[in-house]
Amino acid sequence: MVKNITGHQKYQPILKYLAAVLVNLVITAPLFWMRERLNISTIALVYLLPVLLNTTIWGLGPGLLTGLMAFFLFNFLFISPYYSLQVHNAEDISVLIIFFLVAFLISQLVGRVQEHLAVATKRELQTTRLYELSLALSRASSFQEIASVIANQISEAYMVEYVEVNATLPGGEFCYAKIPYEGVLPSGKPVIVIPLQTPRAFLGEVNIWREGTNLDVSEERMLRTFTSQGALALERIEMAQSETRSRVLEESDRMKSVLLSSVSHELRTPLSTIKAAVTSILSGEVEWGSEAAQDLLTAVDEEADQLNRLVGNLLDMSRIEAGALNPELNWNEVSEIVDSACRRMHRVLDEFILVIDIPDDLPLIPVDFMQIERVFTNLFSNSVKYAPSASEIWVKARVQDDQTLWVQVANQGPPIPERDLARIFDKFYRINNAARVTGTGLGLSICKGIIETHGGKIWAENLPGRLAFNFTLPLTWKGKPLVEVESET
Repeated sequence: MVKNITGHQKYQPILKYLAAVLVNLVITAPLFWMRERLNISTIALVYLLPVLLNTTIWGLGPGLLTGLMAFFLFNFLFISPYYSLQVHNAEDISVLIIFFLVAFLISQLVGRVQEHLAVATKRELQTTRLYELSLALSRASSFQEIASVIANQISEAYMVEYVEVNATLPGGEFCYAKIPYEGVLPSGKPVIVIPLQTPRAFLGEVNIWREGTNLDVSEERMLRTFTSQGALALERIEMAQSETRSRVLEESDRMKSVLLSSVSHELRTPLSTIKAAVTSILSGEVEWGSEAAQDLLTAVDEEADQLNRLVGNLLDMSRIEAGALNPELNWNEVSEIVDSACRRMHRVLDEFILVIDIPDDLPLIPVDFMQIERVFTNLFSNSVKYAPSASEIWVKARVQDDQTLWVQVANQGPPIPERDLARIFDKFYRINNAARVTGTGLGLSICKGIIETHGGKIWAENLPGRLAFNFTLPLTWKGKPLVEVESET
């Protein structure tokens, strides 16, 4: 809220003195009417009341004026000879002197008390404003919010016409705020310019357009405290953001190192097998068309598939992180997707017992065939890595409700601690047998990204004797079931 100096505020000191004079005249009127029935001591005591009253209400200056005026009125109207400032009676002279001294002392004492009270009130107000500023700055979480807080606090603490805050941080980010928000920048130069500066750097400045008297020493000190606190808050946010960026870069570097180490190992193993097989065939040590050559070619085919899955996972993860994994939705059967995934993984799945429980009347689902197939291949790959050989792997699918299909892929692998069930879908996160299990640690993370992109959710749970991965997929396309979509086409 912008505070402007009104005409009443400009002439307020004059009004105080006029009020002091008026109070004296109001007191004098009844005293003059009853002066013949009152003694001089009573009148003197009554005249001390406006001195005390005016000093308490208006301050030391009006109080002194009241005392001086009361002294002359007392002498002029109530001490004979009347209507003259001459005093012939020695007792009256002593009364006047005592009256003047008492009036002066009262005005001085009360005035000093009022001044001390005003100073204490002002300091209390300044402390409150500093507390409010510190509280508002502590809540601010961006450069723009801090600039707005500085502008708001200054406009509320001082009678300003317009305040403008602009700063440029060392990182190059600029923030700007003004009060009033819809106001037009005043013509002419600002009356007050306070720099936003910290021991490290000059950040900007606060420009203030203000009418009326200049700031006193305490007000100027308070204004500089406001700006210095704001500058420190801006620097704090800048340092916090720099620290966050550093942590992100460190984590990114660590993740890249982990990924590079894992991928290099994963690439070296199939490439070594492929290189050895091809070298054996080309060297003539293995006769072309023989059973041994066929075995070597089968190994090359299997390792090439493994490389293809690895590269596919890396590409999917990069798309997921970039938000570019856009599924091409078409109506597909879950059983066909599972069969395709099983054919791709048949060499590793031959060592396990695959139990598929998918009803024939299961409705079609709108999904990207290749992406959901990758979900199944990654879940099969995870089961093969952690479940014992010749154990069972179950695939089950059911309609959960009119809008959702539920799918479960379970294996007889070791259970996962409850605290880690949600974290296994994080990149590179492993729990069981991590030392003997190969892989990049991206499979489950990619599954989560694909399922969530399709509008479903995925989770893991420990069941009696098995570890199950569950996920859901929507049965509708843009909120419409298959029947309505086909009728529209």
